[in-house]
Amino acid sequence: MSNPTSQLLDSIADVGIDHTRGGYSRHGFDRTELELREWFTAEAGARGLDVRPDRNGNLWAWWGAPGPDAVVTGSHLDSVPGGGAFDGPLGVVSALVAVDLLRASGFTPRRPLAVVVFAEEEGGRFGVPCLGSRLLTGAITADAARALRDADGVSLAEAVRAAGVDPAGLGADPEAIGRIGCFVELHVEQGRGLVDLAAPVGLATSILAHGRWRFRFTGQGNHAGTTPLEQRADPMLPAAEVVRAARRAASTVEGSRATVGRLVPRPGGTNVIASTVDLWLDARAPDGVATRELVERIADDAEQAARDEGCELEVTRESYGDSVVFDDGLRDRLAGLLGDVPALPTGAGHDAGILAAHVPTAMLFVRNPTGISHAPAEHAEPDDCARGSAALADVLRGLAG
Repeated sequence: MSNPTSQLLDSIADVGIDHTRGGYSRHGFDRTELELREWFTAEAGARGLDVRPDRNGNLWAWWGAPGPDAVVTGSHLDSVPGGGAFDGPLGVVSALVAVDLLRASGFTPRRPLAVVVFAEEEGGRFGVPCLGSRLLTGAITADAARALRDADGVSLAEAVRAAGVDPAGLGADPEAIGRIGCFVELHVEQGRGLVDLAAPVGLATSILAHGRWRFRFTGQGNHAGTTPLEQRADPMLPAAEVVRAARRAASTVEGSRATVGRLVPRPGGTNVIASTVDLWLDARAPDGVATRELVERIADDAEQAARDEGCELEVTRESYGDSVVFDDGLRDRLAGLLGDVPALPTGAGHDAGILAAHVPTAMLFVRNPTGISHAPAEHAEPDDCARGSAALADVLRGLAG
C-alpha cells in the first residue's frame, strides 16, 4: 500500500527520465528542474506555505512569516547525469509530508519554520556542487559563479536569467543566513551503513573533505591512420594514466576515495588523435591534509605521464569543501527526540555541509537497501520513506515547538 511520501515521489516520477543513461537527469535551471520547481511551488502553496525565491535561485517555503531563529529543512531537486530517484527529492518530499503530519496533529510552530530547495546541488550542469548554498554563504563569489558554463556553453548568468533570477543579484546573502536558527536535511543514505546496522533511519556525524579538479592534457591533434606512434603527442595516454593513478593513490591514503567519472577528448573523432583531453578528478579523504596529499600524488603521476608523451598539463581546482563535523549539540538533541538511532559518517557532500560553517546543521539518513547512489539502482523502501518523514516531523516538532 502506498503512503504519502511514496505518493509524492510518484507524482514526479516521470519528470527528467533519462532514456539514454537510465535513471534521471535533472540539472540546475534546465527544463526538467524548472518543472520540478513549479511542482514544489504548487505543493507548498497547497499546504498554505509562502514560497519565496531568494537572490540565488533557492526556493523557501515558509510556515508563517519569515523571521529569525528559524528551523529550516529541505534538500534539492536536481540530479547527477543518470541519477536515482531519491537523491535530493526524498528530502524535499519528506519535508512536505512532515508539514502534513504536524498539521494533522494540531501542531503550530513557535519558531519560524521553512522548507528550502537548494539550486544545483549536484553540480551536474555547471560543475560546482552545492552551488545554491555556496552562493548563499559566500563560499563562491558571484563573479566566479556567473562565469560558469555548461557543456553547451551557456553561462550560469544566462541560465538564471532565463529562469527569472537576476544574475546581478547573485552572491552572499547574510540576511537569509541570519534567519536560520538551524538546518536539518533528510537524505537517502548513499551507502550500506544503515543496511548493515538493520536501521531504517540514522543520523550523520561528519562529511569527508572532498573536491573536484580538472586535468587538461594538451598534445597534437592528428590523423589516426597516417601518424606513426613515435611521432605522436597523444593526450589520451597521460589521461588514461590518471585513471590508474587515482586508484593507486587512493589505496595508499586511508579512508580516501579518488574517481575519474568524466573524460572529454577534443575534437572527439574515432579516427582522430585528440588535441586536448579534459578529465575531472573527484577526490575525498578524512581531512584536508589527506585530500591534498592524495591529489598531489595523482598530479605528480599525471605530470610525468604528460612529459613522457610530449604533452602539457594544466590542473585546475574547480571546487573544494573541507571535512565537516556536524553540530554535536544539535545531533544530540535529535538523538534525544528520535531515540536509539545510529550515527554514522558519510563520504557524500550536501548543502548541510556548506551551511555547517555558518549555522548548526544536522542530517537524517533513510536506509538504502541497495547501498547504491548516483545511479538508477538507488532505492528506499516505501515503509522506510514513511519512517523518515515521521522522524523528520518529530524533529521539527521538537525544534520548532
